[in-house]
Amino acid sequence: MEWFSFLEKWIWLGFAAVGFAVLFNVPVRTLWVIFVLGALGGSLKFVTMKLGGGIILGSFFGAMLVGFLSIYAAHFRHAPPFVFAIPAVIPMVPGAFAYRMMLGIIHLTGDVDHALYGQLLDETLNNGLKALFVLMALSLGVSAPMLLTRRESAKQIKVPLKIDGLIRK
Repeated sequence: MEWFSFLEKWIWLGFAAVGFAVLFNVPVRTLWVIFVLGALGGSLKFVTMKLGGGIILGSFFGAMLVGFLSIYAAHFRHAPPFVFAIPAVIPMVPGAFAYRMMLGIIHLTGDVDHALYGQLLDETLNNGLKALFVLMALSLGVSAPMLLTRRESAKQIKVPLKIDGLIRK
């Protein structure tokens, strides 16, 4: 049953990434790669969270995986790495935490019982800081591989393939 749930999340993460890719009007030839990158990055996030790593660390690892794989995808699909990376990472954005933070701010501006004010303030700050740190982890995780390997263009990066060795012989 747990494998079925994992497979279902994998598929929905891929479809969410493709949905954002379609909104951004990316080339059609890149859609299946974006599906795989979104599914793999989100799956690594959930696996890290399942192993006790937390949502911030899981988001960082998932975004880092998407960042590295998008460099290789850019080489093979002849498109910039960000065409693959950005739509694949957007499904990992913490919308629920940001929404709860905004609701907490709205409740704090109204008449709140003094006994509940501290608890509401604590929950609002917790949700806001979680959303902020997850967004920072996503942006750092996606951009770091591209900045570290950015000596040349993605088209000039030579990716060693075993097939190339077989073809030349």
